Amino acid sequence: MDKTWIVVAESSRARIFFAPNRVQPPQEIESFAFPESRLRDQDIYSDRPGRTFESANDSRSAMEPPDVRDQQHHTFARTISEALEKGRVKGKFDKLVIISPPAFLGALRHMLNDNLSKMVDKTIQKNLAGEDEETIRRYVFD
Repeated sequence: MDKTWIVVAESSRARIFFAPNRVQPPQEIESFAFPESRLRDQDIYSDRPGRTFESANDSRSAMEPPDVRDQQHHTFARTISEALEKGRVKGKFDKLVIISPPAFLGALRHMLNDNLSKMVDKTIQKNLAGEDEETIRRYVFD
């Protein structure tokens, strides 16, 4: 059987598992936390949006605030992909399974380099970050 790593991630936490086979529950080998993604909008956007002035007339319009949530997702996804790349370089896995809610899955896939992307065997669009190993095994192998 190929060496399989399972990444179970969402915007505030991620866990990487090694699956020794289809029958045994996967073994957790690394976990990550990103508590910044749990901040409330009022804690992130403390001020009202800025204003811009039109040079041709006296009108003003509000500026769109930057999408901090999206930036946070990409920052955390980069952290996870760097850990995966270290494992790939060391030859610790041959296949990769990614389990993540759709919004974060997109950010994570975007951060994977070409070598890692080729190793992705399966993606599951579900939030299982808080589930036990047996539940994760069932989603991957059943």
